Amino acid sequence: MEDVNRRFSRYGIKKKWLYDDLATVPEPALILVSSMMTYWYPGVQETIALIKDCFPDTPVILGGVYASLCYEHAVKHSGADRVYSGVCNAEVLNVVADVTGLPDRGIDIGLQFDSANLDSYPYPSWDIQRQIGFVPLLTSTGCPFACAYCASHYLNPSFQERSADTVVSEIIFWHQKYNIKDFVFYDDALLVNADQRAVPIMEKILNARLKLRFHTPNAIHIREITALTANLMFQVGFKTVRLGLESALFGDRQKLDNKVTADEFRRAVAHLKAAGFKKNQVGAYLLVGLPGQTLYSIESSIKLVKKSGVSPILAYYTPIPHTVLWDEAVNSSRYDLEADPVFTNNAIFPCQQKNFSWEVITYLKNLIAA
Repeated sequence: MEDVNRRFSRYGIKKKWLYDDLATVPEPALILVSSMMTYWYPGVQETIALIKDCFPDTPVILGGVYASLCYEHAVKHSGADRVYSGVCNAEVLNVVADVTGLPDRGIDIGLQFDSANLDSYPYPSWDIQRQIGFVPLLTSTGCPFACAYCASHYLNPSFQERSADTVVSEIIFWHQKYNIKDFVFYDDALLVNADQRAVPIMEKILNARLKLRFHTPNAIHIREITALTANLMFQVGFKTVRLGLESALFGDRQKLDNKVTADEFRRAVAHLKAAGFKKNQVGAYLLVGLPGQTLYSIESSIKLVKKSGVSPILAYYTPIPHTVLWDEAVNSSRYDLEADPVFTNNAIFPCQQKNFSWEVITYLKNLIAA
């Protein structure tokens, strides 16, 4: 990556901190490791290597996004004893039994749930953190759309929803027990079937008189924003609203998705403004770095979003295996994307034929700020 004039960084704690923490833990029977971004796999490698250094006789199982999207790479390079692809919730007990034999010895491993019923799942263990700054929430998994650039449908083929009562009970639990005021929705389809899920959730929060703040960094579907949902979002305390726009060139977006039209975007923005949201609270994501994308098309989208009265937010495109755009991304990239997931890092604009340019990024940011 000699052409990329930026520092290569990896999120995470210092290795010594993790090693010191593991040193205080009794040797476990099995260690399950999850993973997120495909191009973060060097961190997965080092984490598993460190775990094996601490517990050389304990099997390590890898699952999650990287393991699912880049299964062969993960098997070859992760260092895990086993790698599982896809949604493994239903197989967790079988995996534990197969690797350790613990259930056969009558040991309760505390994972008795119905994988087909999201309401039966236990709350995530955010309380094992030293400090809980905010709580991420999922009211559903999967997405009914199948956009060309997104792997949600591949990772979660079925769209499942939680009941409003269960979601609100979780919010109240974290708020009352840990004084959490910020909740972050990471649904891929938060407002889909709003009458059955999002609307009842917000109404119950209002009825409980909870003074909270909500955020949607994963974006919400623009088509589902109505006067009702916009008003409820404002009343319950949504502070960060992100719209999954991706492109404002509505006449030339068929190869990306079919989730929003120009009229639907204008109508949604009008509903949000009428509800009381300010420009700095509402941002529309715009994909940058798509295969064959021109600077002019990005400029046009930025100008249209600004004209609408909300904030354009650049979302740098990551080529993802098993998506419709993957083959086109492979053919357009200046790197061999299939050889190493690190080349899919969106920070290097892998699908642009020209070398990485700070000048282009600065120009686009200045265009937004102007």
